[in-house]
Amino acid sequence: MRTKSTFAYALASGISLLAFTSANVQAAEADVAPAAVADAAAAEGGITDIVVTAERRDVSLQQAPLSVSAVTADMLRAANINDVTGLNGTVPGLVVAKSGGGERIITIRGIGSETPENTNTQPGVSYHIDGVYIFNSIAASAAFIDVAQVEVLRGPQGTLFGQGSTGGTINVVSIEPTTDRTTGNVNAGFGNYNYMEGSGALNVPISDIFAIRGAFQYTKHDGYAHATQVPGISNYDLDDQDETGWRLAAKWQPASNFSIVLNTIQFTSNTNGPAQKNILDPNPDPRELTQDYPGRSKVKTQLYTGVVKWETPFATIKSITGYQKLHSEQAWDADGLDTALFYQNSYNPISFTGVSYDHVPLWASDTTSWSQELNLTSTAEGPFQWVLGGVYLHSKNSQYINEYRSDDNNFLQAALPQDTAWNDPLVANLTYAELSQIKRELYAFFAQGTYNLTNQLKLTAGLRYNHDKATGMYDSMSGGTSNQTSGAYLQTSPSGSRRADAWTGKVALDYQFTPQNMLYASWTRGFKPGGINSGASSGSSAYYALGWTDAIQPTYKQETVDSFEIGSKNRFLGDTLQLNASAFLYNYKNMQFLEEDPILYGEGISNAPKARVYGLELEGIYAPTEHLRFDASMSWLEGEFTSHYAALDPSAAAAAQNAAGFPDWLFWTNYYDAAVARDGARADIKGNRIPKLPRWQGNIAATWNGKVGPGTLTARAQLIYRGEYQYRLFNNGDVDLTPSYTQVNAMLKYEPEGTNTNVTLRVINLFDEDGINSRFSDPYGSAQVMDTYIPPRQVILSVGYKF
Repeated sequence: MRTKSTFAYALASGISLLAFTSANVQAAEADVAPAAVADAAAAEGGITDIVVTAERRDVSLQQAPLSVSAVTADMLRAANINDVTGLNGTVPGLVVAKSGGGERIITIRGIGSETPENTNTQPGVSYHIDGVYIFNSIAASAAFIDVAQVEVLRGPQGTLFGQGSTGGTINVVSIEPTTDRTTGNVNAGFGNYNYMEGSGALNVPISDIFAIRGAFQYTKHDGYAHATQVPGISNYDLDDQDETGWRLAAKWQPASNFSIVLNTIQFTSNTNGPAQKNILDPNPDPRELTQDYPGRSKVKTQLYTGVVKWETPFATIKSITGYQKLHSEQAWDADGLDTALFYQNSYNPISFTGVSYDHVPLWASDTTSWSQELNLTSTAEGPFQWVLGGVYLHSKNSQYINEYRSDDNNFLQAALPQDTAWNDPLVANLTYAELSQIKRELYAFFAQGTYNLTNQLKLTAGLRYNHDKATGMYDSMSGGTSNQTSGAYLQTSPSGSRRADAWTGKVALDYQFTPQNMLYASWTRGFKPGGINSGASSGSSAYYALGWTDAIQPTYKQETVDSFEIGSKNRFLGDTLQLNASAFLYNYKNMQFLEEDPILYGEGISNAPKARVYGLELEGIYAPTEHLRFDASMSWLEGEFTSHYAALDPSAAAAAQNAAGFPDWLFWTNYYDAAVARDGARADIKGNRIPKLPRWQGNIAATWNGKVGPGTLTARAQLIYRGEYQYRLFNNGDVDLTPSYTQVNAMLKYEPEGTNTNVTLRVINLFDEDGINSRFSDPYGSAQVMDTYIPPRQVILSVGYKF
């Protein structure tokens, strides 16, 4: 456990580092260069600025008084990053961990979501496309299509982005249509694993005031891994890819101060699903899985946005409208083994067949939502700049789940239709089924202003009021017994409602020593609402009658984080060296996480009372010449739970239940004693490390470009290090400890002069590192632990043409 003196020393070291970077500055030679979206070194070795929308207005990244990173389109392509998972290691403090099915758990500085596969909760890192909030985390796995840049804001964004941003915000910025001229590009590539890619974009000015832009993207490859025991298929592909996405946008600008941009992004993925290798799998090859169930993953997302922008003499008025739909069907081998291996590794004395399995043939999710935001940002010159606005969001989230767990040979059973009759004999085969629907409605009002106290010192203050309401419909069954006596075997009924009201805000000071050097300090509060445990154990009332209060509660509390941060942004050596640094301290309250209940199948969400997180982050660019550039980032993060809480780990509860002689469904033969045994497996989490918080993480890249023969050659090499981290707050030995890995990427691009073409060779994971992206511990079913790996070495050759 870290002591207070250790923390004080670390924070003092961070303050000293920030003071050093600000104090050791050169006299300003010129004003900061005008902002432009670019990521290459400027002529003669300078570094151009990048514009971000971090403050709901366009602002230079170097002048924004907060921790923000921008990953441009060229950087994404060079590292073969085509979705949010690929950002691992490229941004300080960011971890994207794969979870069950199509889930992606995004955390920044250890704050994200510890409630996977639960539509009743929000993520801790909000995800936006062109300013529109994306409701379901499965949709975050959709490909980046026609992207200009990806902005990652680290730390709570409680004023301008709201309650889903306790950890930070990711904003994907698309390329806008332009009336300047007709432009376009087309790319095609191939590689190992039968890799094929194709993409293209076309911008067409219809008139001086109207333009359209279309883009498409296609990626397909064979599985990087395979299951070896699926009946009738010797090697069943996993970690394969078959994705298609397209985008269509239109921009109408009848006047220089007024524009309307309409946009739609459509994405479809149809694969066999991710490779999740059970840590008990005896096959040492990480790409060969001894599994017998054919998984699948189908995801379809639809996003429609409309942005109206009107610049008046006193303010820019912007309306952002969004409508989105998601349909997801996931199926996977929940035991992660074949029937014989799972039987050997499970305690099941009533089984005489020598087989056992736990399969999820269907986890279907559907989300339909729309949002409306209206904001105003000041345009007048003067010492006071402001932004204010309001936002309304409405979503409907539905889930339908089927799970089979048995000891017979019927392990390839299909999911039951939702309208299956209550007395259908097939219902008895189900171990668990759920039908649920959550409706969420929220609105917020926000205001933030910046006042120039002097020519160099600015004060920023903001406030946001959040209102959130959720209502639920729910029905479930376990043990193959339906509660119905007529109609369908699952019939939802109201499961309650809850509402939350909270104030969040921000106060910051920034001091511009010179046009190239700035120091800032801030306090920010983030908030995530509580909710309903729709499936809380029906036996909980029996516990309360006995005076036991450790069972999963019908509702769970909101979580909050208070962030204290100091940072410095600097340019040195004639704008050839950029160094940004930040140090932060979080006081985190009531972290929401998935916990087991003493009653079987009574899992739900609980709150870990208090935690502390702190760390240092560095980002740097050095462009000594027009041909050479270095990019680097690093983060050092610490965090632990600081109050007592006796948490119940699903695997520990199952082990205690088995040891007491009541495995699996035998729980119900002696309900009370079995529950007491499970409850006795609780462990105090005080002193445990915050999950998904690597102590060390960073990357360094070197890029060279110059004339070679009749064209230009660009060469880039990148080293990524992602440190080890605890996957869950239980810190359960090797079960939760996700190992570190190092990955090397390389790229060569040749552009023959005067041809508008390029030939690019990308090698991702050059040394074929079997890096573990996450060690996923299934909180449901048989509570198996799975490893998911980063892609193996990929060699991709592509040809592109632009005009």
